[in-house]
Formats: sequence, C-alpha cells, structure tokens
Amino acid sequence: MKKLLLLGASVFVMSAPALAEEDMIPGEFSTTIGFTSEYSFRGLSQSNEGPAVQGSVDWSHDSGFYAGVWGSSVEFTDASIETDIFAGYSGEIEGFAYDLGGIYYAYPGADSDLNYDFWEAAFSLGYDFDVASVSAAVNYSPEFFADSGDATYVAGYLDVPLPFLPLDTALSGSVGHQWIDDNTAYGVDDYTDWGIGLTSNVEGFDLSLRYIDTSLDETEDCADGCEERVIFSISKTLP
Repeated sequence: MKKLLLLGASVFVMSAPALAEEDMIPGEFSTTIGFTSEYSFRGLSQSNEGPAVQGSVDWSHDSGFYAGVWGSSVEFTDASIETDIFAGYSGEIEGFAYDLGGIYYAYPGADSDLNYDFWEAAFSLGYDFDVASVSAAVNYSPEFFADSGDATYVAGYLDVPLPFLPLDTALSGSVGHQWIDDNTAYGVDDYTDWGIGLTSNVEGFDLSLRYIDTSLDETEDCADGCEERVIFSISKTLP
C-alpha cells in the first residue's frame, strides 16, 4: 500500500510544474489520478490480480497533436511501476475519427536483461452513430515485452450511451486478439480477450465496472490473472 501511495503522490508532483507552465506553452494540460481493483492489460493482470494506483499528465493542441505520460503500479519481477510515454495526432474526416501515435512502455528499476521495455505504433479509426459509437485499433511492436519479437494487437470497441439511466451512464464492450512471435519468451500463446461493462460520472469522478475474460486457461496456459474477473475503477481528471 505504501508503494501505491508513493506512486499517487509522484503523479501529482510531476503534474504540478506542467500545469504551472500551461500559460507559456500552446495547448491544454490535464492531470488524472485513479484507483483500480486490478490493472489488466489486454486481459492479462499486471498487478497480480491486486489493486493499482494510476495517473497521467496529458497535453493536447487544437491542431490535433497530443502527448503525455501515464503510470501505474505493477507486480513484476524487479518492477513495481510502469511508465508509458506517448504522442500522436488525431483528427476527423467525413465523420470518421482517426488517431495515429506511438507508445513507449518503460519499467523503471527492472534489470535490463529482462527486456521489459518496448514500444508500439498505434492506429485507430472510429465512427459515432449517435445511438452508438464503434472503433477499431491496431497496435504493432517490432520487439514486444520480454524480447518476444514482433507483436500485433487488433481490437474492436463499442460504446452505447444509456440516456434512460442517470449519471451519464454508458455500456461499453470490446474484443481483441494478440499475436506474438515468440510465445515462449512472452509466457503465453496468442490469445483473444473480451470485456463488457458500464461507465458513469458522479460528481466529476469517472467510474467503471467491467467484466473481462480471455481465451487462455489459467491452469494450463498462464500462471495467473488470465481468466474471468470483474474490475472496478475510479478516476478524477483536472482541470
């Protein structure tokens, strides 16, 4: 728990100078701090099925460019924090929203021989039909986590507003598939993950309750954290 609190404090300390410089740099800054009952990445637990503190500092510009830093506590060998550095460009053409960017995943403190750090190129395309919005995304890494070679993740997302419910509630669903060149190095075979849940906003706090699962069997295909579970998250974004 001490580790989680230290991570939360570091996010606020890191965001303070950025926000203070907001008037000197074009664009807008925001900072987010949150808590989740489990940090899951593409259906696989990154926090040993335990809670995690997460936060980010984000910058965006009217031109469509954006950048930021996102962090979370994790439970890995030699690593207790994940830090993601990202940047990209987003826009809209004929009602289709697109996003093209890159993400660098870093695990400070981990032994370099573990080869945890990696980067991905990311692209997404979506359309809002008012009654529902759909999107698809592709992430590609030339050298994935743990030196596991080429990896591609393809996912589809559906978000449906529920206007008959209070608190800006919406239903969201997703399904994705992860291909990995060296499954032995990564630790699991190629797999599919999916999830469905509800999101809402209460007094400025974003709430999420989500059911997730994967095609992996916890007794045969992974050590832990790959079977069905329910995750609760809460976060607050300022300003």
